[in-house]
Amino acid sequence: MTTNLMMKKDGFKLGTFSSNCSSGMTVTKAPERWQNSWENNLKLGKMLDAAGIDFMLPIARWIGYGGETDFHGGVLETMTWAAGLLANTENLTVFATIHTAANNPVVVAKQIATIDQIGKGRAGLNIVAGWNKPEYEALGLTLPDDHEARYGYAQEWIDVIRKLWTSDEYFDWDGTYFNLKHVAGDPKPMSGTVPILNAAGSPQGREFATDNANYLFTPAIDLTRSKDEIQELKDQAAAKGRDVGVLTFSHVICRETEEEARAFQKYITDDNADWEAVDNLVNLQFAHAHSFPHDLLAQIRYLMAQGHGGFPLVGTPQQVAEGIIKLHETGFAGTTLSFVDYAGEFPFFRDNVLPILAEAGIR
Repeated sequence: MTTNLMMKKDGFKLGTFSSNCSSGMTVTKAPERWQNSWENNLKLGKMLDAAGIDFMLPIARWIGYGGETDFHGGVLETMTWAAGLLANTENLTVFATIHTAANNPVVVAKQIATIDQIGKGRAGLNIVAGWNKPEYEALGLTLPDDHEARYGYAQEWIDVIRKLWTSDEYFDWDGTYFNLKHVAGDPKPMSGTVPILNAAGSPQGREFATDNANYLFTPAIDLTRSKDEIQELKDQAAAKGRDVGVLTFSHVICRETEEEARAFQKYITDDNADWEAVDNLVNLQFAHAHSFPHDLLAQIRYLMAQGHGGFPLVGTPQQVAEGIIKLHETGFAGTTLSFVDYAGEFPFFRDNVLPILAEAGIR
């Protein structure tokens, strides 16, 4: 039996996003911005674990977005980050975020199985098929412009991993992208697999996600639009005999009063946003990414500065809780949470928002 919270369908899932990255999800010059040291991540992980939060999700990056802060210029590598957190927590699911083009599937299969043993069945895999072209150039890799090829590669990549996790014999693999001789997977994940997460916006990406993922990750910018989108994705998965949950991401500014929350929002964004880094991020998303619908990207420059485009949860504990409940009512299976200072701000959220969600019956 797995102890992995992300394999259980009950309850609205809550996790954190991007705490392994400098500044987290907030493109701000304010000195309160998140310092992504291992010490801070370990402190946060232990707090989340004790509070019953479901998961932690990292972003894999190798170069930053420039600007005065070089947003995401500092990043803790996700597989080793996950291993450290799994060794120091009891219940939390911890994902490693892995780019298919930069990581050999035979190696990844063994790495994930190893950290799953460290966490006694609590590892997760977030698959990235690739969109950040300058980053791939930094690694000396060519990112195909053709989505069919990109996701064809990703499909064979995860097929190899699943074969390694399910076969008890050595095998050869003669595929389109991989030619492997006499390989085997030992160890294997404790329950035979791990929860798989994927963010995808293109038609090819969503075919891949509904074929392979347990959870598909998509932004919540317009909840009316999101409600229809979620139903379409769930129908697409159901037609394949699969049940795929849809997650989104949110940015939290929670204070005793709405006035305090709005003042802090203005301080980190209007007064201190690193607009050069914001524009680099937005322009790159326009040029290469399909996770964000392009017609929505133009509307969210401010939201990019505030929380990387995440759904804004700004106000009192009651207002923040009501926003999360709206996400639940829209059909999302859960949301990630980011804060300007995760470890500094999470205790107030834990003590004041989580009880409201429990009373509402979604936690």
